[in-house]
Parts: sequence; C-alpha cells; structure tokens
Amino acid sequence: MDTVRNIIKRYLPDFIFKALQPYYHHTLSWYGSVKYKHPSRKLVVIAVTGTKGKSSTTELIAQILRGSGKKVASLSTIQFVIGDKTERNMFKMTTPGRFFVQKFLRQAVDAGCTHAVIEMSSEGAKQFRHLYIDYNALVFTNLSPEHIESHGSFENYKNCKLSIAKAVAASPKRPRVIVANVDDPHGDDFLNVGVDKPVPYGLANLSLHTLHKDSISFVIDGVTVRVPIVGLFNVYNALAAIKVAQVFGVSLETAAEALRTMPPIKGRVEQFESSKDAKKHVTAVVDYAHTVDSLEKLYEAFPDKPKVCVLGNTGGGRDTWKRPEMAAVAEKFCDHIILTNEDPYDEDPKEIINDMVRGLSNTEKLTIIMDRKEAIRKAIELAPEGGYVLVSGKGTDPYIMEAGGKKTPWSDADVVQELLAELK
Repeated sequence: MDTVRNIIKRYLPDFIFKALQPYYHHTLSWYGSVKYKHPSRKLVVIAVTGTKGKSSTTELIAQILRGSGKKVASLSTIQFVIGDKTERNMFKMTTPGRFFVQKFLRQAVDAGCTHAVIEMSSEGAKQFRHLYIDYNALVFTNLSPEHIESHGSFENYKNCKLSIAKAVAASPKRPRVIVANVDDPHGDDFLNVGVDKPVPYGLANLSLHTLHKDSISFVIDGVTVRVPIVGLFNVYNALAAIKVAQVFGVSLETAAEALRTMPPIKGRVEQFESSKDAKKHVTAVVDYAHTVDSLEKLYEAFPDKPKVCVLGNTGGGRDTWKRPEMAAVAEKFCDHIILTNEDPYDEDPKEIINDMVRGLSNTEKLTIIMDRKEAIRKAIELAPEGGYVLVSGKGTDPYIMEAGGKKTPWSDADVVQELLAELK
C-alpha cells in the first residue's frame, strides 16, 4: 500500500492527492478488517477518547477487567498488552495505522482474550482508523483545544472525536454504551449520539473525594476506592473506568480491589525519588502533559511543594498558539522554570523556546538549557530538600523528533533515575 501511495503521490498534483487521501485511509481501514477476519466481532471492545486522560483511563479499565478474572488486551500511547505479554509503544502515536489495530485485535482473539481496551485519538479518527471495528462501548474523558492546526478548528477536532462516538452508535453489537464525563461541557454531546445505554459520570457521583500525597481516594455508593496515583484528574479517570466496568458486570467491590493494587502508569505522573542515602531528598515526576490545561492540572496535583519545572513544547510546527500559554502556566505554579528541547521536528528548537518566553511576565526564575538531559540535571540541582522536579511533555515517548526525520532514542524516566542516583 505504501508503494501504491508513493506512486500516486509522484504523478498526481498535490491538491488532487490530498483530495484522494480520505478514500485511501478509508480503504485501508476496510481492508485491514477483512485481512484479519473481523476480529472485533469476537471481543468486547471498549474505546477511550478525549483530550486528556485517555492513556491512564485505558490502563485503569484494563486493570479492573483483569482484576475481575478476564483476559484482556489493551492498546494505548504507553504500551500494547495482550494477556500477560507487554510491548512498549514505539510508534510515537496513539492509534497506529497500516492495519495495526486490526492485527492487534486478531492477536488478542488468538491469545484467548475476551476484552480489548483501545485508546483512540482524533488524528487516528481523521484517518479513519476507528472504522470497521465493532465496538461495545466508548469512554469520553474531556475535551479542550489540541491539534487545532492539524484539524483546522476546534469544531473539526471535536467532530473527529464525535465520529468515534458515532461509530459506536452504528455498531451491530448490543447494548451500545457511551460513558461520558458530564462535568465537561462537551460530555452531553457524546451521550446524545444515539446509543442504547448512555452513562454519565462526574464528581456528583461521589459522596467524598480526597487527594493524598501518593494516592487518591473517593467514596461511591458507600464503597471507598483508593488508587495509588495522584491528582484530581485521576479521580475522573478512575471513576470512568469503574463506570464502564460496571456496565460489563464487574462489581464495585471488585473494581475497588483491583484499583487498590494499581501499578504506576508509566509516563503519567510517574514518580521517582532519590535514595535514602542521597545528599538531599528530591522527587522527580515524569508526565505527558502537553496542553495548557493538562500542564496546569499536573502542577495543581502538587500544591504547597517547591517545584522546579522542566518543559518544552511538544511538536514543532504545530499548535504554536499554546507555547506562550504553557510558559505562563509554568510561571504561575513553578518556583523555577527550565525551558528545553522536546520534539522540534523541522522547526528551529530555539524559535520554539523564544515563542514560550513571550508568555512570561519576567524571566527572573527562567533558565534555558537546550540539552534535555542537562536541563533535567540542572533542575535536580536547583531543587531544594524535599522539592519536586516536574518533567513534562514526553511521558513515555521513545524518541526526540528532530529535523530531517531524525529520531534520537529517549526516555525521560531513564534519565531521571540516572540523575537522581548521582545525588549520592
């Protein structure tokens, strides 16, 4: 298919090639389902979409389903899991194309899985990667501006997300379920696409919720749920996971027990501490936060803590509007800001940083270090005893994407752990 695409691109005018692209992607989605013998028909398929929290919610749902005794496959920005086999997502994309999802579902069926949880992005939906999958349910987490330059407008971005909901509504399976966050102003739009079972969720479902230093807890229908992850956003993510699991017969008590032993979610508010014999105690946090709102929510998860914040701006050449706004958020919450290289692609990384600096009211607490490892090293050096170093923007991304298609292998988590060990 790539060969055919490249031949067509070579001989057709650019405007015609672009006009044909939707048909090309649609055909790929159809052929992938045919090639792998429609595997979604033999699974309970739960999709997860939204701007923030997709990966975490995918992992939380999978954790609950496994805790209830089901054999589960899960596909997310973080990793691909089929039963007890896990593979890191090295594609640097949420929903891989070229038949990947259909092949993944076929492998899940062949491995004896009964349930599959799939993170779905707007970019994937734009290329019809969500089609020709027979869904049972969709979880909608929230919606805020992202990928605006790619989609052309926020309305187009939202419509791509809604197209996933409409695919669920068109599924031949019954019941067709949408679980949507109604504390988000767009939640009702997802509930009203015409499914058999619309399930709203929000903080009104809880009689109590508490944010702890190393966990969250809340009470729902008289049952206390405690999860070893942090932040109000994860209260929403855990609640969404519980709600969709209940639809498929998992008791609240079983869900609570499964979440109690939830392992850390890689690259999502993932915490690392210096050793006990280090010259000072520092906690480093690695997170994917790459929108204005998600960055603010990350910083709010660590109130009253001295924070040294390392950030760049994900994706050179895209969403340039958010650069000064993200810097302004960092200025509001952080004791010191270190701006660094992230994923410049073909854009000059220094120009990206300059765009961010324009969002600062002053530069008294700003340091610019283009080498990302040295930026993290400096942050750990600047952090006081008991302080936090918040490294955002990449999460589990396996590469720094540079000019000319160059991909430099990278792991924020590995670098953080290496540099914390140097504090001895």
